Amino acid sequence: METLANQSTKVVYTGKTHTTGGRENGVAESSDGQLALKLSTPGSGKPGTNPEQLFAAGWSACFEGALGVAANKMKISLPKETAIDAEVDLRSGKDGFSIAARLNISIPGVSREVAQALVDTAHEICPYSKATRGNIDVTINLV
Repeated sequence: METLANQSTKVVYTGKTHTTGGRENGVAESSDGQLALKLSTPGSGKPGTNPEQLFAAGWSACFEGALGVAANKMKISLPKETAIDAEVDLRSGKDGFSIAARLNISIPGVSREVAQALVDTAHEICPYSKATRGNIDVTINLV
């Protein structure tokens, strides 16, 4: 099986974490000490975040970066008020658990046509979008 390591790609960055306890009463820490989180099951009321929130935060941050790249390609400035509200669902069905996601993107002060072009381009180049494409239900909304 061919992996990315076998292709002609350059690793730009590797995020490393160490997690114990899982989503029940876990802790996740990054190797550089910049991240230290308590983990808890969604809806449990216990302190901590969960994998769905972390995925939503990561994807929305990455997508906003991709919007910036798209704006540069189009030779326009991305408004500072650009925002993404990400929603990641943990679902349960007859085949077990799965996730679905929505990105609700606001690009104020930009025409809807230009904003949609930015979103479409960002969705093509964002690594999280590439990773999820065809694997989970994804909805991208320009709001």
